[in-house]
Amino acid sequence: MHDDVTERTRTVTWQDPAPGVAVMPTVSGLEYLRSMLRGELPPPPITELMRMTLVSADPGTVTFVCEPDESHYNPIGTVHGGLVCTLLDSALGCAVQTTLPQGQGYTSIEIKVNYLRPVYAHTGRLTCVATVTKPGNRVAFADGVVTDASGKTVATATGSLLVFPIGG
Repeated sequence: MHDDVTERTRTVTWQDPAPGVAVMPTVSGLEYLRSMLRGELPPPPITELMRMTLVSADPGTVTFVCEPDESHYNPIGTVHGGLVCTLLDSALGCAVQTTLPQGQGYTSIEIKVNYLRPVYAHTGRLTCVATVTKPGNRVAFADGVVTDASGKTVATATGSLLVFPIGG
């Protein structure tokens, strides 16, 4: 490292995810997410790593916010598309989760992301809204949109998610 470069650091801390994992099979997906919003269950550790937060959950839709910074940069000096894809994947999954009854889980099968403009640290807070377009007992579908602090769309996504029994 050169002497003229200021060192930057970031410490990531998270809560034990085990209590949330234990509760998941016993409540509906919507109740699970609302319990996280109320602070009764810990958020998933990835949210701390990626600086994203679930801010609302209603039947068939969720909203996340994300605070990109330089630690998310790729070699060309923009926020790596993987951060935006992870934000969208998380939101699509949680939107589907709001439609699931007790004892059902999900995992992504496929996600298609369209990146519409670059994201920088100075872009500000990203907001991601995901909506279920087709709930399902085996496969569900959802769409997502990410906007920057000025309201401009930076990315969109469509995804399919496998629905399966969990726990027990």
